[in-house]
Amino acid sequence: MSIIEAIIIAIVEGITEYLPVSSTGHMIIASSFMGIEKAEFTKLFEVAIQLGAILAVVVLYWRKFFDFSRWQFYIKLLIGVIPALLLGFLFSDKIDELLESPTTVAVSLLLGGFVLLFIDRAFNHPTVHSEKDITYGKSFITGIWQCIAMIPGVSRSAASIIGGMQQGLTRSAAAEFSFFLAVPTMAAATLYSLFLKKWNVEGVEQKGYELISQSTDHMIAFAVGNIVAFIVAIIAIKFFINYLKKYGFKIFGWYRIIIGVVLLVLIWNGVIG
Repeated sequence: MSIIEAIIIAIVEGITEYLPVSSTGHMIIASSFMGIEKAEFTKLFEVAIQLGAILAVVVLYWRKFFDFSRWQFYIKLLIGVIPALLLGFLFSDKIDELLESPTTVAVSLLLGGFVLLFIDRAFNHPTVHSEKDITYGKSFITGIWQCIAMIPGVSRSAASIIGGMQQGLTRSAAAEFSFFLAVPTMAAATLYSLFLKKWNVEGVEQKGYELISQSTDHMIAFAVGNIVAFIVAIIAIKFFINYLKKYGFKIFGWYRIIIGVVLLVLIWNGVIG
């Protein structure tokens, strides 16, 4: 992976991680176009640069994350992340197989797009307007919804926001709680990929941090990727919250449908394998 390729994927991650359009799906598409989707370092990189996106949420909402007097907030995040931790551990290998499938991404983008077209109409009587009013039960159910995003192309953001709205949260409250829930969820996935998961590089199994540290190019790509993802994610989060309050999800639904159709056509014609 070159530095330019790392920057491109990091920009894609930063823009799409918190939008309901699937960051994983877009990174798979981007790496497929560049012909690097099969490399183990690429697969690791697409998970590891989530560190930058995680830091963006923590920086933007630092008062929330470092207000230790409100311990209930941390309990809600812990409860919300439990379903993803359990299912991620149990189905890690199957998830890895799906991550190599642009067809899965295309179909998920398409179907998810149709859902977003009608989501504002489906849940239009919210009763929860801020995080402090979210119960532990609502946190857990939202966490279950988030697990749907283990299918590439679904979007963790979309799944958890829809789950929050189904539990009575307003659009903006559901989006913000989705951001908060992303921090432990993505941190767990990233740490697992770096320190526990074994990556098969030409028949040799390596931990993620070993794969990164085996060459200067890998270390530079990892560092630059996280910095770029951090900067772009901050911009994307601010845009998304402001846009969502005014206009809702419909434009993201149409975007997903268009991208899904285009991707299926490219796959059908052999442009993407």
